[in-house]
Amino acid sequence: MLYAILCYNAEVMTSALPKAQDDAMMAELTRVQAGLRAQGKLGPVARLMPTTAAATLRAGSEPAMMDGPFAETKEQLLGFYVVDCASHAEAVAIARQLEAPRSAAGLTSGALEIRPIATFQPG
Repeated sequence: MLYAILCYNAEVMTSALPKAQDDAMMAELTRVQAGLRAQGKLGPVARLMPTTAAATLRAGSEPAMMDGPFAETKEQLLGFYVVDCASHAEAVAIARQLEAPRSAAGLTSGALEIRPIATFQPG
């Protein structure tokens, strides 16, 4: 089954990381991803641009377009992974591997949400 692992954190915290610390975290994440890819577990991965580049289409009788990320949340969606796992427990284990570099970089808040994917249409 496919799972989405959604990366949430307060953008102000992640953007405040010194470049060397961010580079080290990304290098470690790249290492973890390479291992998952070699196992055939990793699908698409995306690190999203800052929320200042976002727009939101708010549903309603006349949908309204707004600049910015206007989801009702304190933390922002920063990126995601798609992983192919035999069980929820395996998806949790992979999320733990992906969390380790974030914690090592000093990101002690935020979350990785693990959610089964109902429909996936690549490309």
